[in-house]
Amino acid sequence: MFFDLGAGEILGLAIVGMLLLGPERLPKAAAEAAKWVKKVRTLSQTATAELRENLGPGFENLQPADLHPKTFVKKQLGELLDETPATKPKRPTAKIDPDLI
Repeated sequence: MFFDLGAGEILGLAIVGMLLLGPERLPKAAAEAAKWVKKVRTLSQTATAELRENLGPGFENLQPADLHPKTFVKKQLGELLDETPATKPKRPTAKIDPDLI
């Protein structure tokens, strides 16, 4: 789910909402909450698309989770971390420990 909520948590939130808002106002409040979630989701998708466009080539498959600094560095330096003997350069290069990034 969106916020990693299970059925029990959703049921608990519905009961608390019913107690706080009452059965008359709960459907309207739920509809408003759904509209806000949709707006936030659209905003995040638009921002991600603009970021991909502004970063240029090489970032077409950028995901929001990739923007975490540790993940970003690992992804960008992936070819140094996964160097195979067939593509190994003639002069020695320093290996980067992924746990230190």
